[in-house]
Amino acid sequence: MAHGPNPKSREPIFNVPPVIVATVAVLVGVHAFRMFALSETEDTRLLLAFAFIPARYSTDPLLHGSLPGGFGADLWTFFTYAFLHADLLHIGLNLAWLIPFGTALARRFGAWRYVLFMLVTAAAGAFAQLISMPGADVPMIGASAAISGAMAAAMRFIFQPHGPLETWRDATGNDEAYHIPAVPLLATFRDVRFLLFLAVWMGLNALFGLGAVSFGSEPGQQIAWQAHIGGFFAGLVLFTAFDPVVPRAELDTEPSA
Repeated sequence: MAHGPNPKSREPIFNVPPVIVATVAVLVGVHAFRMFALSETEDTRLLLAFAFIPARYSTDPLLHGSLPGGFGADLWTFFTYAFLHADLLHIGLNLAWLIPFGTALARRFGAWRYVLFMLVTAAAGAFAQLISMPGADVPMIGASAAISGAMAAAMRFIFQPHGPLETWRDATGNDEAYHIPAVPLLATFRDVRFLLFLAVWMGLNALFGLGAVSFGSEPGQQIAWQAHIGGFFAGLVLFTAFDPVVPRAELDTEPSA
């Protein structure tokens, strides 16, 4: 008997969850609005109100009082900076990392857990920037810290047997691969594949920190490597708090029937 095309026959890489499509649309839309709807003066005012600027929290009244937004901006900039990007290269690179790692996370967490997780790791990245560069008056923008958190969270489950990396070529788009129980955090640090990924990722950020790799010297173009690291380790540690899947350790301790 002949069968029609299987609706699940699309390659998983093209089966991006709606919340990821929405994330991309928001980031691109914000950048397009800044490019085409705002003057240079208006864009500068927007950056000062919504970018993350450590000087906003300085005890120096001249620094603290010079930035717009007041107390509200003291709170919202921990999150809003992630929606702003310096240029097309900046947003393009971030989207290139967001789509694969964000997709893995959204398929596992669901839309609302994914959104909340990304906001929390964005705030963690901003906090890391704040404590490492107190008083700095250069605006920090970009979704890199939140995406770093998504990368770290994905490391907790993508390497598991029958997980996403093992089944990504499966044309059925098997969603069960994204719900494989994750191993405990300490076990993750014993996985050679994770350690290799971590070494490369930390090495790149070390190059950014030493100035050996840079996308430019203008505000918004320097790499906020401290925020990357803050978002990454927040994602690694906080993964369990957001994960709806029963951890492998709990499954292993359940009595047999």
